[in-house]
Amino acid sequence: MPSTNPTEAGTSPARGIATGPVAALFDAVAILIFVVIGRASHEEGYAPVAFLHTLWPFLVGCAAGWSITYVYAHVRSADFFDHDFRPDRVVPVGIVIWVCTVAVAMVLRFILSQGVAASFVIVATVVLGLLLLGWRAIFALLGRRAAA
Repeated sequence: MPSTNPTEAGTSPARGIATGPVAALFDAVAILIFVVIGRASHEEGYAPVAFLHTLWPFLVGCAAGWSITYVYAHVRSADFFDHDFRPDRVVPVGIVIWVCTVAVAMVLRFILSQGVAASFVIVATVVLGLLLLGWRAIFALLGRRAAA
């Protein structure tokens, strides 16, 4: 029998809740959008191998952020996470995931000589911040509206 609990079902924007798998999917889509926009603005094309070559460092960085927030919330100290790991929260989960996504991706891109010009780092930080934190902020807003 399907669950009627929105947290078990996956997502309920009206209540401002996104469970782990749904939140991870939203993050992956946000990163995918960033890569598509970036490749389009530089007219680099969408050949699958080239596209994945650009995409994977950011996905690895995002996975690192997810790992850090999950482990810290469940093992180290739940005080920082308010005793409730909610991957759809902007603070602290979204911020940690955003910072890790950019930092790890830039380190990987540097190691692999993919390019880490200062302008690219700034643009990536700003755009990924808007995308990764933006959907979380929308969920928070919808949750507050539903509660009112």
